[in-house]
Amino acid sequence: MNRRDMALAALANVIWGFTYVAYPIALESFTASQMAVLRFVLAALPVVLVPRPAPWGTILWVGATLLTGQFLLLFFALAAGLPPGLASVTTQMHAFFAVLIAAVVLREYPTRRQGLGLVVAFTGLMLIGLTVGTDLPPVALVLAMAAAMSWATGSILLRKTSRDVAMGPLIVWCSLVPPIPAYLASLLLDHDASLYTAVVHASLGSLVAVVFLGTLATTLAFGIWGYLMQRHPSAAVAPFALLSPCTGVVAVALIFGERFGPLRAAGMACILAGLVIVVLPWPRVAARARAVLRRESACRPPPP
Repeated sequence: MNRRDMALAALANVIWGFTYVAYPIALESFTASQMAVLRFVLAALPVVLVPRPAPWGTILWVGATLLTGQFLLLFFALAAGLPPGLASVTTQMHAFFAVLIAAVVLREYPTRRQGLGLVVAFTGLMLIGLTVGTDLPPVALVLAMAAAMSWATGSILLRKTSRDVAMGPLIVWCSLVPPIPAYLASLLLDHDASLYTAVVHASLGSLVAVVFLGTLATTLAFGIWGYLMQRHPSAAVAPFALLSPCTGVVAVALIFGERFGPLRAAGMACILAGLVIVVLPWPRVAARARAVLRRESACRPPPP
């Protein structure tokens, strides 16, 4: 990857990291369902300018899992009390769920390295589960895991059905799917389901947060990520995904003052460690390290 593409990969994941700051700000004025409606209505606006990139079946399935299931469930988890900093880490369980789904459905069994990463990550999830209590309702953690599972399912569908489809236009068209079930959920669950009233009475901060989520965090960031995945091997792009949870944890801690006890912090560290084990191209890293050592050895002057 050249420096420009590396900068783009970092930018996309830093944007995704800051979504965990935007979520609680948006939830100050909107319910989880309303936030989902507004985010994806904004993300779908370019549909009038972008030709449909895939069959309707692909758009509906990917939109239902990668976008609707993932984000609607995550928003409900946050509304139920999931701390946003913790959410930025627990959502990364999608990478491990994807490995399990691929093994069961596609018979793509994990390598030893992936297996080790799975064990480490699920150890972290169990540690976090031990901290369920007043500041982490069980339903919030369950919803977060369901969101990660939906993300994993959408990723598998995306890989199997749209390898030659541009990600940016696909995300725009898939964004047409979430507003409908999200609005129906709002009608069923919200005390005041009037989206117009919520927008009119929303704070400026909540409105800015929703616009950020619908434009930069959805259309722009997903478009960048898809562009990079099409131009470079996944092993070169995937390590930048580590920036998202790290950015989220640091940003939430600095802005909201969120802190974690030692057990929960250890669980989060295990999930991140598992992610490092799975996504970093260790054979390539080792080969480069050996090459550097050989060059340094060749440049050293002979001993007197």
